[in-house]
Amino acid sequence: QVQFVESGGGLVQPGGSLRLSCLAPRSNFNVYTMGWYRLGPGKQRELVATITSRDATTYADSVKGRFTISRDNVKNTVYLQMNSLKPEDTAVYYCNRGPGLIVSWGQGTQVTVSS
Repeated sequence: QVQFVESGGGLVQPGGSLRLSCLAPRSNFNVYTMGWYRLGPGKQRELVATITSRDATTYADSVKGRFTISRDNVKNTVYLQMNSLKPEDTAVYYCNRGPGLIVSWGQGTQVTVSS
């Protein structure tokens, strides 16, 4: 079973920053497109950002210019740098492979943006 371990969430004030990390299984990590997803209260899980094996990135319109996805293939880890956080960014954040390649979900990491 493929397992992802997310970390780095917490409580932050509006305008603040957090950096999320996701440790992924090492097997073939470097060939997969990876993504960050989030599940907000009362919402469906949505795709936040993706990064290909060649470091091409995409972002949801709601986070463009504020979030940055990156990866370290040596450490088989994906990161999400989140700046200028807003209350609507409050959610449980998950990493997984890119859309169409989704496998089992990890526990996620809670991000709460509140004053």
